[in-house]
Amino acid sequence: MDTLKIGQYIRQLRTSAGMTQKELAEKLNVSFQAVSKWENGDALPDVGLLLDLCDALNTTADKLLNGGNFAGVERRLMWLEEVITGFQYIESIGKLFGEDCTFFTGMVEGIDQKMNIDLLTYLKDPKTREVLYAEVLIQGILSGRTVDMDEIEANFKNKKTVETIRRYLAKSQ
Repeated sequence: MDTLKIGQYIRQLRTSAGMTQKELAEKLNVSFQAVSKWENGDALPDVGLLLDLCDALNTTADKLLNGGNFAGVERRLMWLEEVITGFQYIESIGKLFGEDCTFFTGMVEGIDQKMNIDLLTYLKDPKTREVLYAEVLIQGILSGRTVDMDEIEANFKNKKTVETIRRYLAKSQ
């Protein structure tokens, strides 16, 4: 862990929130000197304070401990082709095990219930299938992954969907 980078990130979040070191310290019941040590990279916050510090600075523990970057520092790229393959695997399970197999029906029912959709119906229609692809990509973006917008633009027919993905990507960076 790079204590200097973590400290700089804490300072950046604190100042952008309009807080002084003293105000942050009071929220966490620590001294302003402790906050100063964190920001100078001389010390790290106590593990017991980490979640409260993240709440106060509106960030996550992994992002804080990586100095403002998502875990792994580099965001993993998601490819549309891999998303498409994932849905093809779901369909293959139905073909291999049988669509009446408890394993397959349970998997599909779980997805239907969690996403409030009819997965098999969505997969049959090219327009709704594209919506499913976009949903998976957006969920990936929200989880700290990234996408290649050139690939998205080249492969998605619905331009509103492309713009939606672009907005999520821009917000995440």
